[in-house]
Amino acid sequence: MAGPSRPDRPRRFSGRARLIAAAGIVATVGGFALLGRPAEAPRIADAPSGVPLATAAPRVPGHEVYGFVPYWEIDDSIAAHLRTTDATTIGLFSVTHDGSGAIDTDQSGYRRVAGPVGRRIVADAQAAGRRVDVAWTSFGRTKNDRLFDSLELQGKVVAGLVEVRSDLGVDGVAVDVEEMDEGDVPAFGLFVGRLRTALRAEAPSATVTVTTGAGPLGAAMAAAAAIAGADRIFLMGYDYRTAGSEPGASAPLVRRDGQTRALGWSLDLYAALGVPIERTVLGLPLYGLAWPVVSADVGAPSTGRGDVWVPRRNLETLDRPGVTATYDAVEDVQHLAVPDGDSWQAVYYDTPRSLTRKLHEANERGLAGAGFWALGYERGLPAYTELIAAFRAGRSMADLP
Repeated sequence: MAGPSRPDRPRRFSGRARLIAAAGIVATVGGFALLGRPAEAPRIADAPSGVPLATAAPRVPGHEVYGFVPYWEIDDSIAAHLRTTDATTIGLFSVTHDGSGAIDTDQSGYRRVAGPVGRRIVADAQAAGRRVDVAWTSFGRTKNDRLFDSLELQGKVVAGLVEVRSDLGVDGVAVDVEEMDEGDVPAFGLFVGRLRTALRAEAPSATVTVTTGAGPLGAAMAAAAAIAGADRIFLMGYDYRTAGSEPGASAPLVRRDGQTRALGWSLDLYAALGVPIERTVLGLPLYGLAWPVVSADVGAPSTGRGDVWVPRRNLETLDRPGVTATYDAVEDVQHLAVPDGDSWQAVYYDTPRSLTRKLHEANERGLAGAGFWALGYERGLPAYTELIAAFRAGRSMADLP
C-alpha cells in the first residue's frame, strides 16, 4: 500500500517498473540488472534451476555457521546445548519495536533474550571466541508500511537497537523484515546502512546481518542490503512448502512436483542480482512439516493442512513401532509414514543425511557458510551436532548418518 509522498521518507516507486534507486539496483518485471553492469544481465525468469549464473572462477568456500536460537527454545538446558554446538555466530531471536519505535521490553522475546539464560548464552559464546547477534524482527505489511514511511520512526528503532546491543554486550544485530511492499526495498536498504553506521559509531566492530527470503523480493532485499554494507546475508532457504502446501520438503534441492522454486533456483536469483557470495550464508531447516495423508507412500496427497514438526519434540515418534522411514532421494529429505488410526501422517524433515547434500551446495557455490533455523530443535539427536562440527572444520561429511 503506497503512502503519501513526503519529504521525510525515501521515494516509493510503484507500477510495473520499479527503480530501486537507493539500493543502486534497477528492477523490472521479470528481471533485474545492477547499475553499472551490462543491460543484458541475466533475467530472473531465465535463470535455470540449480545452475549457478556466475561465470567467475570458483571461490574457496567459507565454513561459518550461523545459528538462530528462538526465544521459545531459551530454557534451562539450551545454554549447555549451545556450548557443544560449533556455531561461529548465535542469533538470539528476537526483539521488536512498538508503535512509538521503542524496543518493546514487555514482549516475550525481549524478556527471554535479555533474561539470565540469554545473557549466559552471550557470555559462554564470547568466552569461546564466538559471536552473538540480537535479532530484531518487523513482521507484517501494515507495520512495515508505517516503518518505511517515516525516517523519524526508523531513527527511533535504530537508536533502540544500538542501546540493546550495548546492554546485552552482543556483537551485532540481525535484521529480519518480513511481509514488505516491493516499493519499500530502497527504504529497507537505507535503513540497513543507517543501522550499521549507528552501531559502528559506538562499537567499531559491530556487524549487521540481514535475513532475506528465497524469492524475488528477498533477493532484491538482499542486494539492497549488501550494497548498503550488510556484513552477512542469511538466505532463508526453507519454507518452499508450508502448512497449506501439498506434502514435501521444506528445503528441496529438486522438487517432485516439477516446480522450479527450490534451493538452486534461489541461489541463482541471488547470483543474478550480484549478491556477494562471500557474504552469503545458506540458511537451512532443523525442522520439518507433517500432514495427514491418504497413504504411507512418499508423495501421497494430503487430506488436510500440515503443521510444523520439530525433531526434539517428537523423539518418541522416531522409535515408535509401525513408523516407516524412507529417504526421498528426489527431494533429499527424510520421509516418515506415521500410523494415525485408520489413516496416516506424513512427516518430511531434514536429517544430517539430507543436510549434507545442501551443505555441499554451499561449498560448491563458494558461500561464506551455512546457517540453521533453529538451534535447539535438534536437541537429543547428536548426529546434527556432529554434522555442524564437521562442516565447521571443513571435514568430509560423507560418512555421517
